[in-house]
Amino acid sequence: MSVLFARIDDRLIHGQTVEGWIPFLNAKEVLIVSDVTAKDENRIDLMKLSLPEHIKLKVKNMQQAVKYLKGLKSSETILLITPSPCEILSLISNGIKLGSVNVGGMHYSIGKVQIGRAIFIDDTDMECLRKIASKGVKLEGRGVPTDKQVDILARLSQ
Repeated sequence: MSVLFARIDDRLIHGQTVEGWIPFLNAKEVLIVSDVTAKDENRIDLMKLSLPEHIKLKVKNMQQAVKYLKGLKSSETILLITPSPCEILSLISNGIKLGSVNVGGMHYSIGKVQIGRAIFIDDTDMECLRKIASKGVKLEGRGVPTDKQVDILARLSQ
């Protein structure tokens, strides 16, 4: 199995994921990496209901996700989703190789500033995104596959 596409989206699974990204990528599995979500059985059950029956859902905490991703051998493709850039940085810091990351949905809350359509970040997000980019990972922003790609690193420099 290979990580076909890594995405940051604080909503995790929703319409854009199910109707946009999964068919566009022909993903066979969605892997959510989140310590908080991995403990929330109700949310996991709701996400399972949101996905087509033929799409596998795995929800793992960071430690489980690193072990799982390092052990992948099959040729099936997966869509990896994290709620914030800090999980992506942790994956990379733990040896998971990612060529690019889609920043798709980081929604507004107090203290966050907008750097793209539906992309709001705070100082912690900015620091994690910069560290990800410093490791040679391309950061592109777009909500759905048909959106024009936005260079997140360029937006961080503005």
